[in-house]
Amino acid sequence: MSEYIKNRYEFVILFDVENGNPNGDPDAGNMPRLDPETGYGIVTDVCLKRKIRDYVETVREDEKGYRIYIKDGVPLNASDDDGFIYAGIENASEMKNEDLKKVIKQRESEGVDVDRQVKEFMCGNFFDIRTFGAVMTTMVKGNLNCGQIRGPVQLGFARSIDPIVPQEVTITRVAITTKADAENKDTEMGRKYIVPYALYRVEGYVSANLARKVTGFSEEDLELLWQAILGMFEFDRAAARGKMAVRELIIFKHDTELGCAPAWKLFDTVSVARKDGVVSPRCYGDYTVTVDVDNLPDGVTCRRMG
Repeated sequence: MSEYIKNRYEFVILFDVENGNPNGDPDAGNMPRLDPETGYGIVTDVCLKRKIRDYVETVREDEKGYRIYIKDGVPLNASDDDGFIYAGIENASEMKNEDLKKVIKQRESEGVDVDRQVKEFMCGNFFDIRTFGAVMTTMVKGNLNCGQIRGPVQLGFARSIDPIVPQEVTITRVAITTKADAENKDTEMGRKYIVPYALYRVEGYVSANLARKVTGFSEEDLELLWQAILGMFEFDRAAARGKMAVRELIIFKHDTELGCAPAWKLFDTVSVARKDGVVSPRCYGDYTVTVDVDNLPDGVTCRRMG
């Protein structure tokens, strides 16, 4: 694995949805999330991180150093145990709190730095811990500092460029659920929510300082992250999500580890606006995206991918 990154980054992702539900709200009947005061659509950071994790898992298939910690069907404690085994402690997740602390203390009396070894294993083996950080309950139970790892890559909530108008679409099916129902009806009714079209913007941050001091997030990891962002909807097709695509990834690179300018100054250089005459956008071509590269702060460069 390559050396940890040396430069701070900020980035902007532009993605869109056509006739789909990008992120349903379970507290609102799975309607697309929106800001009730303004009507702007919202997609959570957790949703986007899930897509990135799934992309990495698909293309790397549990390759050494690129396992996924938060994944479907795998208890977190099972992965926690792998870290403790590396430090010479078996069945850590099954121990009571006080018993685990005693075992850890015993290993440390033998000259083993349990905290360092567990952190080394978890960061070295799990891409999403190395990238986004994690809260690992078994490590917290053992009172280890590595139980809460702050990752160098953070995402905000995505917000639509324009207000959205979710539509409720009534659907029917000829397959009846039960035999009793089949005697009384020929079809069953259902509904789904869609957004006819929306373009979303989300902003993110990459801290070289945390990469160096905490997780070891590397240049190779960074390139995989960019690749995963650009392709995060490509392996996640579903009728409910409609046609979704990342349209552009705009990356700002600082010359230094701590950065050369506030993030907001860089984000303000990115402008997304409807083209003249477009009242109800229905495609990406209805927008104009510009980056004011001529007014970037000293020490910052811009790279556009998509």
